[in-house]
Amino acid sequence: MAKKDDIVRYTAEEIDAMIAAGESRTDWSRNDTYEEIEAQIASDPDLAVPDNREELARPGFPFPLPSRANKRQVTVRYDAEVIDFFKSQGSGWQSRMNTVLRAFVESQQNGGKSR
Repeated sequence: MAKKDDIVRYTAEEIDAMIAAGESRTDWSRNDTYEEIEAQIASDPDLAVPDNREELARPGFPFPLPSRANKRQVTVRYDAEVIDFFKSQGSGWQSRMNTVLRAFVESQQNGGKSR
């Protein structure tokens, strides 16, 4: 937090005088250069591109989608609360629902251990 001594107030006349004298400009020499900013960004570990970036680019899909050839059209009934939950997440809700069901099936096939 700034100390009271760091806060400076000027009247409109003082600001006009500063502008006329060229004293109101930013001291760009005190700021980082473009190259320094780029180097700081490049060295930031939080901005590193993960190895699985293609996978992460598809929110809601923790693993690749199965092909349409493996899918069957069926009519099922789910609790309204379940449908409302998935629909509230936007388009692709049926695919997300399939992903959740697939994860459950795979966990059961692996002896009850989840991914």
